Amino acid sequence: MHRGHQLIIGRAVDRARELGVPSVVVTFDPHPSEVVRPGSHPPLLAPHHRRAELIAELGVDAVLILPFTAEFSKLSPADFVVKVLVDKLHAKLVVEGPNFRFGHRAAGDVGFLEELGATYDFGVEVIDLFVSGEAGGGLPFSSTLARRLVAEGDVAGAMEILGRPHRVEGVVVRGAQRGRELGFPTANVETLPHTAIPADGVYAGWLTAGGESMPAAISVGTNVQFDATERTVEAYAIDRVGLELYGLHAGVDFLSYLRGMEKFESIEALLECMADDVKRARDMVAAHEAAVVAG
Repeated sequence: MHRGHQLIIGRAVDRARELGVPSVVVTFDPHPSEVVRPGSHPPLLAPHHRRAELIAELGVDAVLILPFTAEFSKLSPADFVVKVLVDKLHAKLVVEGPNFRFGHRAAGDVGFLEELGATYDFGVEVIDLFVSGEAGGGLPFSSTLARRLVAEGDVAGAMEILGRPHRVEGVVVRGAQRGRELGFPTANVETLPHTAIPADGVYAGWLTAGGESMPAAISVGTNVQFDATERTVEAYAIDRVGLELYGLHAGVDFLSYLRGMEKFESIEALLECMADDVKRARDMVAAHEAAVVAG
């Protein structure tokens, strides 16, 4: 659900209202690559429930999640159009980006879709996707680009592509509790399978749990200070005391990269740096929120 998707969906919603028909977004589960090439599932920028929430915010009437099976993957482009768009959805108009591919071996393109639309009496609109700014190097908006930026730790660049901070979700579980011992208790978020997790480092952002969103300093990595081996995502809710979040589903939104992971000569040096991380994270979040309000 990057800004290119938002442009396409926004256009579909507008045209559906003009035509007096429902607007429907079609997606697949599991990801097609996992069926066609098992083990190649790309990192997920948002799980299905999150995508549905984001799509609903754009005014869509329904989201259709089609089970993507080996049998389904073998449908020819023409059969896909007839079985899904014509027979099931009775499509009046299909809105896509210029790089849309469909059918067995992705043989169908928007040109062929337009030909089939003329045959089966539905229109096709192709939306030219805006190109990204400095972070994307002039490339079109794409999930691939957003995943790359997240993997590199460039969460500000990913936000430019996504139109929102990248979010990691999961249940808050008990960790080693070293943060609590050091005076910076963190929520250890057990991430969902295939989640796109930013590069190791410390970030500014938000922790959302129990219906509340709180400014946070976020750590991603293996906690090199204590020679840990398990990679974790932990968020410290800034200026909050006595939070009990264990067992809750939480979201961690990444705003800005602060620094890389490092091992300090002493616990005192670590605590001094953590205090500075928190201050910088607090200031960055406050500045971002003030800019959003100013508009």
